[in-house]
Amino acid sequence: MAKIGALTVGRAIEVNNGVYLERRDSNDPIAEEWLRGFFARLPTLRVHRNRIANIVLATHKAEPSVQAMSDGELLGRFQACGRIMHKTGFRDQNLAQSMAAVREASFRSLGMRHHDVQIIGGWALLQGWVAEMATGEGKTLVAALSASAAASTGAAVHVVTVNDYLAERDADQNAPLFKFLGLSVGIIKGDMDLTQRRVQYACDVVYVSNKELVFDYLKDRIAARGVLSSHIKLQALAHMQDSGTAQAPLLLRGLHVAIVDEADSVLIDEARTPLIISETLPDDMGPGLYNQALEFSRRMVRGRHFEIAADRQVWLNPQADIDLAEWSSDLPGVWTSAVWRNELIQKALSALHCFHLNQHYILAENKIQIVDEFTGRVMPDRSWERGLHQMIEAKENAEITGQRKTLSQMTYQRFFRRYLLLCGMTGTAKEISAELKSTYDLQVLRIPTHKPPQRIRLPDSCYATDALRWQAVLARAVEVSRRGRPVLVGTRSVEASEKLSTLLQQQNIAHTVLNARQDKSEAEAVAQGGEAGRITVATNMAGRGTDIKLALGVNESGGLHVILTEFHESSRVDRQLFGRSARQGNAGSAEAVVAMDDELFTRFAWPLNRLARRWSGQKASLPVWLVRGMVKLGQSRAERHNRHIRLDTVKQDKKRLEAMGFTGRQT
Repeated sequence: MAKIGALTVGRAIEVNNGVYLERRDSNDPIAEEWLRGFFARLPTLRVHRNRIANIVLATHKAEPSVQAMSDGELLGRFQACGRIMHKTGFRDQNLAQSMAAVREASFRSLGMRHHDVQIIGGWALLQGWVAEMATGEGKTLVAALSASAAASTGAAVHVVTVNDYLAERDADQNAPLFKFLGLSVGIIKGDMDLTQRRVQYACDVVYVSNKELVFDYLKDRIAARGVLSSHIKLQALAHMQDSGTAQAPLLLRGLHVAIVDEADSVLIDEARTPLIISETLPDDMGPGLYNQALEFSRRMVRGRHFEIAADRQVWLNPQADIDLAEWSSDLPGVWTSAVWRNELIQKALSALHCFHLNQHYILAENKIQIVDEFTGRVMPDRSWERGLHQMIEAKENAEITGQRKTLSQMTYQRFFRRYLLLCGMTGTAKEISAELKSTYDLQVLRIPTHKPPQRIRLPDSCYATDALRWQAVLARAVEVSRRGRPVLVGTRSVEASEKLSTLLQQQNIAHTVLNARQDKSEAEAVAQGGEAGRITVATNMAGRGTDIKLALGVNESGGLHVILTEFHESSRVDRQLFGRSARQGNAGSAEAVVAMDDELFTRFAWPLNRLARRWSGQKASLPVWLVRGMVKLGQSRAERHNRHIRLDTVKQDKKRLEAMGFTGRQT
């Protein structure tokens, strides 16, 4: 059994020798991964029902005794449970005692007592599962419950969030509980230097965003390069540090326990590309070359010179070769090479036709900043590869940055599988249960809500044109808000949110806009979205992780109303948006108001979309059954496409590791 110190985490796994514990990279056969995913799709047997009932019952039985304890006695009970679990693992009876102590400590320090469903969620996490809990069910408090129990054993616990704001907010919210239990809490933020990070990672529980965590792990690997073999063996490194021959100690204490909040976003949606640490090199090409390529590309005609596939790959036709050779006949350098010429033009065509301002990126301080298509958040530290980023900078007349040289890289899939105990929480996991199982060996447990949901799902509307859609959205938002109900309008892009904002401004209607430009204040804006009559326009995933609490009297008026304006490629993202309303048994409603020329329909459901256009003729909107058909077809094809991208990322990573292993380089 694997150990954290002397702690058994309950799985037969291999661990590197030394003080820095992590799993070895798994090299499971493809057939085994496929079988795990296949069995995850089968109906879940109710074998856990008795265990769940017993853990809740055992926690309740322990409650009277801990309620009668003084603060000092309660702390002693919690620490005693930790010492036992350090030796025996997270066995149900010991875990129930620990969770009862944490629940009482939470009530005394935070004024919040864990509900039974939160106890179930905390238990599921320490079994190494993904707990699917609906929006508003208190996942932040669940994470604190599990983190406290795990940290009491001596394990280094990382609570992984999607951005720095949520990491700091959740850590501050739970700080009194951790202090009561004698645990230190650390927070990692993007502007911290290495010394500050090292201090924070030394704490018992560390709140950190997924990107910061992986980058810090890569920094450790770069720092240890040349000292370590293919896996981190830090006893030798620690000896070198003690003797003064190493420059600085590493940042992390090891990969012991990871509790991933918004697990579907982190482990699936953001796992399409590896994270890379690189250095900037001088750009030998210069803006003149990029601008020349853009000029040639603007002359080209789609269908005659090039084609664009569904995955945004640009393919040049023979006519492009002929015309390019003629246009560039008197140009020197790379233009004399057909291979380099075509590479430049493909990048320029991609920049012009596949990546759009205020949709795929924004321009801030004369710099291109990528917008994550799933989260709607800006990613200032990311860049596109192989000259595409520089081509887009030239297209927007922005400052041209240098080319990047990779120093170290890591896929999310490989990184998170290295934790001794990996678990997570999200409101939407069942749709991806097979991929979670096959990729991370994570089982999904759907946990019931504390109170029965009251959400009313209204019929969807699909209009023939974009203009008709926005007029309908405007009318619905104003109509509902005038009844004293708050309205949350979800859009797919920055451009769409600003288009609706312009329409609202023209009508002198007060509203709040929340998109990648306001990333730092997104949680505060979403938290205020429950006030009577307030209209909030937000990208679909903005403010994820923040509850919208209804103001007084709003629930009686019907609660929060959510309007989705464009279906996402992933049905999970739509379900997250709809889940904003009717949280914890409150009233609420949701509807979709979309257009036939939305990207999901034209790119992935085009056969049915063409049929719908011919069938509808001049009608303003489509019947509900036809809309649902297009959504189901488009999302199933889009999710299959994105899943193939993630699988290809894993395959390419394995090939790279095999090549590096052959040459003897560090992975």
